[in-house]
Amino acid sequence: MGERIKEKLEILADAAKYDVSCSSSGSNRKNKEKGLGNTGAGICHTYTEDGRCVSLLKILLTNHCIYDCAYCVSRKSNDIKRAAFTVQEVVDLTINFYRRNYIEGLFLSSGIFKNADYTMERLVLIAKKLRQEHNFNGYIHLKTIPAASPELIHEAGLYADRLSINLEIPTDSGLKLLAPEKNREDMIQPMTYLKDQLIKTKEEKKIFKSTPHFAPAGQSTQLIIGATGETDKQIITAANYFYRKFNMKRVYYSGYVPISYDSRLPAIGTEVPTARENRLYQSDWLMRFYGFQANEIVNDTHPLLDLDIDPKLSWALRNMDRFPIDINKDDYQLILRVPGIGVGSAQKIIAARRFGPLNLDHLKKIGVAINRAKYFIVCKGFMQIYADKRSDIIKSYILHSSKSKYLVTGNQQLQLF
Repeated sequence: MGERIKEKLEILADAAKYDVSCSSSGSNRKNKEKGLGNTGAGICHTYTEDGRCVSLLKILLTNHCIYDCAYCVSRKSNDIKRAAFTVQEVVDLTINFYRRNYIEGLFLSSGIFKNADYTMERLVLIAKKLRQEHNFNGYIHLKTIPAASPELIHEAGLYADRLSINLEIPTDSGLKLLAPEKNREDMIQPMTYLKDQLIKTKEEKKIFKSTPHFAPAGQSTQLIIGATGETDKQIITAANYFYRKFNMKRVYYSGYVPISYDSRLPAIGTEVPTARENRLYQSDWLMRFYGFQANEIVNDTHPLLDLDIDPKLSWALRNMDRFPIDINKDDYQLILRVPGIGVGSAQKIIAARRFGPLNLDHLKKIGVAINRAKYFIVCKGFMQIYADKRSDIIKSYILHSSKSKYLVTGNQQLQLF
């Protein structure tokens, strides 16, 4: 690898680190005719749906950009080193890195130079060359450029496993403040096209097995957190809308990192707490897999997520009247609401209780976090007795694992047989 290519790689890989909206789960492109790679691989040091840690070459095609978004390190007014790969350079890097077992695929984004279609054409050409000239069957995730033509988006879907368009700022008012040159509708139109085409392809495959793949891993997006003053309620409401309206595979949340002074942005040194990102992802998980509605997690009364406890526990403590849940009688959806019980554990509970009533020892073996769950359940031989069913006392007890005069614990549990 030449020195100039190394320099470009350092610049454009560093610029790509701010984009977290990448994952490979959901695609099953098969290796044919002794080609290179197999899809099912993932992102740089992340995990696929089946738990494997995988890696991608994650770069920008260029960090030149015609826009001046206040939150973006590549904005045109920022005094940084600029670089751009040629189409062939990205293709060669991907193939060479794959042959050396450094990566399992490609995540490719870009600043926008000249215009949306000019940039999108080059992204598509890279994916096309990898697929057709090198018979590359590894994972490819392409960023769709807002305002790119439907024809180019369609072609991108034929070669990429996943396409994504970053919403960037959760609210329209925030986008107008920090990126006045951008138009939300330019982001919405490609999302709508992708959703419709994914549905169409799925229906056609039921009739014609030879229907070409179209972005088999779906579409995703990213929201920047903390660049403007949106509450967690606004963020989660926006994410929920895009899940429902556009069949998003994933919504990613990226805490804003102050990189230069701008009166519209948070001061340098005031980074978004990692805990806030984690709570947003946990809330996202509750909506996608646990049957929670967005307004159950956050609402006008509770617009911000608790940073010291997870959102499922927070909801339970605000709704103590819904508990206890009877592990041996209540249905799956209710059991999923218990803090300390995950999807896998809930499924095991439903399966195991057919053979007899479950007790605490059974639940421990299944994988239930008893230290949390015990305040919200009854099962064979166990019921937690409260001297005072105050959520703040229960929260404190769970957090600090200390005895409390408001809880009856240990040998003071009521035994039911």
